[in-house]
Amino acid sequence: MKSLFIQYKAVIKFVFIFLITYVVLTMVYKFYLQYSEGSNFYPDYVTNLVALQTDNILHGLGFSSEVLPHETEPSMKIILNGKFVARVIEGCNGLSVIILFLSFIVAFSGKLKTTFFYILSGSVLIYVVNLIRIVILTIALYYYPEHREILHSVVFPAIIYGLVFLLWVFWVNRFSKSNVKDA
Repeated sequence: MKSLFIQYKAVIKFVFIFLITYVVLTMVYKFYLQYSEGSNFYPDYVTNLVALQTDNILHGLGFSSEVLPHETEPSMKIILNGKFVARVIEGCNGLSVIILFLSFIVAFSGKLKTTFFYILSGSVLIYVVNLIRIVILTIALYYYPEHREILHSVVFPAIIYGLVFLLWVFWVNRFSKSNVKDA
C-alpha cells in the first residue's frame, strides 16, 4: 500500500488539492448566491451583469433587444426583436466554469506570480468567451429555434468547456511545476 502511495504521490496530491480548492470555492459561490437573494441585482449580481452585457452587445450588433427579470424563476429574459428567445440563469454566468478552471490551475500550480496572472487572464478570457457564447446562442435561437436542444446542450457547452480544456493543456505544457525542467 505504501509503495502505491509513493508511486502515485503526484496524482494523489493533484486530486487532493483540486478537490479541496473546488469544494472551498463552490461553497464560497453558494454563499454568494444565498447572500444575493433579495438584492437589487436579480437574480444575482454576476448573472444580472452577464444579461445586461449580452443586451449591450446585441444592441451593438444592430439587434433590438431588451433584458427583463423573469416573473416566475430566478433568471433574466432576453427579448430579441420583440420575441422571448432565451433566459440567462445563474448557471450561464460562467462562474462555475471559472471555479473549475481555477481549481485545476491551483492543483497544477507553477510560480506564484505566473499562477496568479494565468488564473486572472484565463478567468477574464472564459468570462468574455462565455458572454460571446450567450450572444451567439441568443441569435442562433432567434433564427433557428428548432435546433434549440443541440445548440444549448451540445454546441455551446462544447465551446466553453473546450476553451477550458485548451487553457489547462497550455498551462500544464508551459507553466506548471510538473513541467519545469531543472537546469
